[in-house]
Amino acid sequence: MKGPPHTVAAPRRGPVHGRYARLMLRSVILAASRSSRVERLVATAPFTRDVVRRFVAGAGTDDALRATRELVADGLAVTLDNLGEDTVTSDQANATRDEYLKLLRLLSAAGLTPAAEVSVKLSALGQKFDEQLAYDNARAICAAADGAGTTVTLDMEDHTTTDSTLDILAKLRKDYPSTGAVLQAYLRRTESDCRELAGPGSRVRLCKGAYKEPESVAYQSTGEVDKSYVRCLNILMSGDGYPMLATHDPRLIAIGEDRARWFDRSPDRFEFQMLYGIRPEEQARLVGEGYTMRTYVPYGDEWYGYLMRRLAERPANLAFFGRALISKK
Repeated sequence: MKGPPHTVAAPRRGPVHGRYARLMLRSVILAASRSSRVERLVATAPFTRDVVRRFVAGAGTDDALRATRELVADGLAVTLDNLGEDTVTSDQANATRDEYLKLLRLLSAAGLTPAAEVSVKLSALGQKFDEQLAYDNARAICAAADGAGTTVTLDMEDHTTTDSTLDILAKLRKDYPSTGAVLQAYLRRTESDCRELAGPGSRVRLCKGAYKEPESVAYQSTGEVDKSYVRCLNILMSGDGYPMLATHDPRLIAIGEDRARWFDRSPDRFEFQMLYGIRPEEQARLVGEGYTMRTYVPYGDEWYGYLMRRLAERPANLAFFGRALISKK
């Protein structure tokens, strides 16, 4: 007989000041992500290249293709993100669209689809100033992906864009039903969104979330976010869609494996996802266990905001950054 659903054990309670320190560190990193002065300092530092190379495939399309070939050769699936968001002109938004169209043509020509798909931020396509433009650009990318034998996942950004993103997703799915959604477990609304999006064929990436959000809309502590993640995971795994579990947390990965067994999901009915450069040995282990393991591969010149959000999302990544700081290589 199967046991009860897996739950997250209550986090060990340390000193209150320790929790505040972690929250403060995250706030400082997120503030730095919006500072042009800090960006200039980091961009010109001698250690930056090695740090960025760890998490970003490179600046151009050729770099994205190289990284994709290497990962696919190792049995990994891939989703590619052309870095950049919050465009302010139609020319910028259209240039982002054109980069994705080029990327999809090259992926198809190289025989890298359907193992490789693309992830798209609607704010990079004009969402903040013209939702219709963002929809039109996203639709063009979905059409190109469909022609290339793959699909698109719409990245989720801060909570002010959630409704707009889900509205555009619904419109895109009328003609391109495999278009994926991203839901963030730290938002209080996400359990409800999971129920709405757990229908047949619905691809949903569940992540913790990496933006600074007010307490009124988002859980603030690690324990609350983890518990929300598991509740959302159970909703998606018990539904008829295709869950994509985006996490590096060993406990949540183990819970995902357990939930797959509980809900009799074979490895072709869900997948794990992780970021490029983080826990590569665990990514290889999951592939070896027969799971679909998709690596999120960012590329492009707009690496700074992405890198800082990754550090804020998982402050342990600061250890790598710190080692690079003191290295003489």
